Amino acid sequence: MLKRELKVNFKSFLIWFLLIIGIFSVVFLIYPSIASSENIKMMDEMLKIFPEEILAAFNMDISSLDSAFGWLKSEGFVFILLLTSCYAGIVGSNIILKEENDKTIEYLTSLPITRTKIVLTKTLVGLIYIISLILGIGIFNYIALSLSGDFNQKQFLLLSITPVLPSIVIYFLCMLISTFTHKSKKMLGMTLGIVFGSYILYMLSTIAEETEFLKYISVFTLADIRNVIKNTTINPAMLGISLILSILLFCITIIHYNKKELV
Repeated sequence: MLKRELKVNFKSFLIWFLLIIGIFSVVFLIYPSIASSENIKMMDEMLKIFPEEILAAFNMDISSLDSAFGWLKSEGFVFILLLTSCYAGIVGSNIILKEENDKTIEYLTSLPITRTKIVLTKTLVGLIYIISLILGIGIFNYIALSLSGDFNQKQFLLLSITPVLPSIVIYFLCMLISTFTHKSKKMLGMTLGIVFGSYILYMLSTIAEETEFLKYISVFTLADIRNVIKNTTINPAMLGISLILSILLFCITIIHYNKKELV
């Protein structure tokens, strides 16, 4: 069953990976010409007119755009967080539900395996592909940055790990929600709403002190990118919270799936 699931989900993984790599390839190819021109000075001057809160939302107040690594620490990791979280959410919302949607759940339940084992196997496959996507992006960016010039390798390594934290939580959350429905079409809009809604809350939390509380209900707070950029370290509390939330959501998913009426 594990080999079957890996094969079934490989195509979508490859499409997402090539899409993200394609986007970043374009950036790394054109950025040297941008950084070596007067455009970068003009851009830095233009950014000075923006409120500090807006710049903080994209880490532009603590990272200059004068290099590819500087861009990666600001806008670049915003894209990585959003894209990997979208992928994780879509995988989580479909990896169990698609069996009902494709009418193959009868075959699975006829095999000498429990529902718990079905969930465990599918969960493992999803985790393998999510981590592989983040790892693949990290390797690609490392090679590209090595060709572009010097950069802080430790900081880059820690930054490359941060997308795992919100992505895994979103993965388990969407998987849990999918056990409350029988149609995968309903899940796509909900998944994207969770991802982008959570990121909007995170951005709003950086704008003013009055909205700072919103960071406590956004999964993207777990990425803790600003702390990594400033202190070159990952807050252990974020690792712990991500792990606890993931385990909790996973346990609830198994309990509810075992009680669910399959069609």
